[in-house]
Amino acid sequence: MPDLGFRAEGVEAVAYAAAPQLVFKLRVTNTPANEPIHAIALRCQLRIDPTARTYTPGDKARLVELFGEPSRWGQTLRSMLWTHAAAMVPAFEGEARFDLPVPCTFDFNIGATKYFYALETGDIVVKLLFSGTIFYEGPAGSLQVAQVPWDRETEYRLPAAVWREMMAQYYPNSAWLCLPQDVFDRLYRFKSANGLPTWEQALERLLPAEASP
Repeated sequence: MPDLGFRAEGVEAVAYAAAPQLVFKLRVTNTPANEPIHAIALRCQLRIDPTARTYTPGDKARLVELFGEPSRWGQTLRSMLWTHAAAMVPAFEGEARFDLPVPCTFDFNIGATKYFYALETGDIVVKLLFSGTIFYEGPAGSLQVAQVPWDRETEYRLPAAVWREMMAQYYPNSAWLCLPQDVFDRLYRFKSANGLPTWEQALERLLPAEASP
């Protein structure tokens, strides 16, 4: 019966994907080491642990929308879901290294995006929780199937700079907003009525002067 352990050893951004994507470099080990593993259909839940790092005054100001005033963070800072990912681990004995691709979004309706965007320095503590199906060779040489135990997990400190540099590459000097249709229609009518050639100029006209940096 396989006894798997997982460890995250690195992360990198994919340079030329269709959309922003990080790849976690993982290692899996099995006991007994001579037991043939044919494949693992692996699932992973990625969670952010906001309590596992400190924050600068600038971080705290940008995180108010997500967690409220810092005086309340003792109650509001909790583990939060980032995303789910999946990978197929090929055949191995003993141990193997494999990639876990994690698609990323720049949608500011998502709590994880707000959290990543708020941090300029330091690390983001990510917990990877594993599940899935193991296909392995039994004592008689027959194919056996088992589930990845629910308690298999590992932790990785993702540098905030990796996420920011990735988004800067895919969306240079820009960000995306998703608006409800009625709000977009009102903005569109305002832009047209005032003869403004760009959305940026329409938003600048609407924003009060004190909101400008």
